[in-house]
Amino acid sequence: MSRRSVVVALGALLLASPVVAQAQNTTQTPVQESGNPINDQGGNYNYRSYVTQVAPGVPGVSLHVLEFADRLILTNHSGQTVTVLGYQGEPYGRVLADGTVQLNTSSPAYYLNQNFYGDVNVPASATATATPHWTVVDRTGRLEWHDHRIHWMSPALPPQVKNKAKRTKIFNWRVPIEVGARKATVDGELFWTPEGVAKAPTAAIAALVVFAVLGLLLVLFVRRRRSGTPPDLDSPAKPGGAKRAGKEAW
Repeated sequence: MSRRSVVVALGALLLASPVVAQAQNTTQTPVQESGNPINDQGGNYNYRSYVTQVAPGVPGVSLHVLEFADRLILTNHSGQTVTVLGYQGEPYGRVLADGTVQLNTSSPAYYLNQNFYGDVNVPASATATATPHWTVVDRTGRLEWHDHRIHWMSPALPPQVKNKAKRTKIFNWRVPIEVGARKATVDGELFWTPEGVAKAPTAAIAALVVFAVLGLLLVLFVRRRRSGTPPDLDSPAKPGGAKRAGKEAW
């Protein structure tokens, strides 16, 4: 194997790793940031939720889905307070301009979001019209929460899914937010994804690429050990089998 062939092969394998990871992140967007999924759709990883837009767009504000279709994470570096509204339009959570993260324990959503299917008893004091009671939960500028609007609210198969082997759109979803005094929305889509695609983890594919690179390096090492010092492939052999010193060929 020539030096050029080895370099090309290694380059292709190393470049393949981030490309594969990027493709898988598109399918499994996004990677879990922290915590564990709430029941994780009853152990069903076929659901995929995607943020399609934040309208109107706000510089410094970004939202992503975590664990396929389990949670949303909002990052606020806008210099303004960003508030997420609950299921009845009440303030549920917010990230202040200084990065303080708060949840409103007077919001019904505060309790409903603690169970994947919202199967909880909401206290009578928690209503859409109750005065907000803000509790600090973090100071990272990031609010992470489970939101029932982005996933399928039943262990039963959605009626839209006629063929489990086919990627199928289930519905569009929308989460209202406020940036300062301005209203905005986070729009997205929920899909059913076939098992073959759903169970192709990024880490496993990346590991295969790494093993391939290591395998190639091992082959090269063994070949060099067996052959001793190889001839110079970059120039014709000298008479009498003499070799040029100070240069190696792969």
